[in-house]
Amino acid sequence: MPEFVLALDQGTTSCRSILFRQNGSVLATAQQEFEQILPEPGHVEHNANEIWDTQLATARRVIAESGVAIEDVKAIGITNQRETTVIWDRQTGEPVQNAIVWQSRITSGICKEIERQGSADLIQQKTGLILDAYFSASKIKFILDGDPSLRQRAEAGELCFGTIDSFLIWKLTEGRQHVTDYSNASRTLLFNIHELQWDSELLELFDVPASILPKVVDSSGVVGMTEVGLLGAEIPVAGIAGDQQAATFGQACFEVGDVKNTYGTGSFILMNTGAHAVQSQNRLLTTIGWGIDGQVTYCLEGAVFIAGAVVQWLRDGLGIISESSEIEALAAKVSDSGGVEVVPAFVGLGAPHWDPAARGAILGITRGTTDAHIAQAALDAIALQTCDVVDAMVSDLGERLGELKVDGGASVNDGLMQFQADMLDVTVCRPVVAETTALGAAYLAGLAVGVWNSLEDIASNWVLDKQFTGQSSTDLRNQRRIRWQKAVTRTLNWDE
Repeated sequence: MPEFVLALDQGTTSCRSILFRQNGSVLATAQQEFEQILPEPGHVEHNANEIWDTQLATARRVIAESGVAIEDVKAIGITNQRETTVIWDRQTGEPVQNAIVWQSRITSGICKEIERQGSADLIQQKTGLILDAYFSASKIKFILDGDPSLRQRAEAGELCFGTIDSFLIWKLTEGRQHVTDYSNASRTLLFNIHELQWDSELLELFDVPASILPKVVDSSGVVGMTEVGLLGAEIPVAGIAGDQQAATFGQACFEVGDVKNTYGTGSFILMNTGAHAVQSQNRLLTTIGWGIDGQVTYCLEGAVFIAGAVVQWLRDGLGIISESSEIEALAAKVSDSGGVEVVPAFVGLGAPHWDPAARGAILGITRGTTDAHIAQAALDAIALQTCDVVDAMVSDLGERLGELKVDGGASVNDGLMQFQADMLDVTVCRPVVAETTALGAAYLAGLAVGVWNSLEDIASNWVLDKQFTGQSSTDLRNQRRIRWQKAVTRTLNWDE
């Protein structure tokens, strides 16, 4: 009998549900956007209940439209926007306020104060992360410090904290399971990635009560069953991973040195470093990729905050396109950016700069600059930010990158992928199934229930769609990248 796995792909701007066949191909998909709440510049929130309602609606729709019998859905895997912080009531399941999104800079002041205390090195040693508002710990502190009654309730054990995976699992199991996996725990600034446990010293540093934390479990393994009334049957929740780790798993990056880049709202480059947690000397992150049977795989990561979101800005902010899909045709009207550089530092810069005070800029404008030049420069910026991260990875490991696996929405843009290959001078490989984030969650879940029996089974499903090789001359590549670095320098430390 055919077996299927349902992936819940909870992203920054939308919820998707995808039903996968055993060969890793997509049978059916459903997607729905939800509101981006922007209370003030640099601050982003989500309504966690809206996320739950939207995610459940897409799951129900994809099952109904696929025509698959619910008994043939063998497991559910969850992948999620990472670091986004939800605190909810342990009895009612109601969030105490809007979720604070990973993009938000509202807690930069908290991080600066902790840095002044001299704790940044300790935090990096224990967590592999940079002390930054990007991660969950300062968001938890901000919520609890903002309302003394919430802190009292947290200390009394009445509240739960979780990243979005935890909140969805709580809802799916009607409060029976309060868990997260190693990959998501490693993004909180509270989890010791070497000892594989919540760290009491870090909890004290951020003033976070241990009673609100979820149990940390393997990324692949049954953690609970869905409430029968939600989807029509009890289905094992058996896979959990943060979106970028899930994409790395979905790309079958199982060997040390394998690298993938996901071009989503942000852009995230991860390299498998195996059982060894590499400490970056170039302000990259050391993170847990996944945990299976109690054994974790580590990754080196560079996070670019704004990638595909720059296209959304051209659509919603400047209005030079009506649909995101129009960007490729507009950019194709010109042969290059005409000397224009767009640095999309809308919420600061991530790796390798980690400058929350950086702000976006368009430089090199002349009287002859058109909307097409700006569109091309915006696309170029997605690839050029990736180059900065890959340079840092190569420096950390002392080895040249040979191949980059790519996925995410912007990876379907052939022009962008060719430019990426040109600027890196590597082979860029795009798989047939571009939905690798959801696929990774499905693989982790199916592995736990026997839909797939091994990593080799999963790797055999990976099929190349198209590859791009670098065609730019060394001189042209260097000139463009020098101009890009010059532009980035202009944006640093802009907004104190």
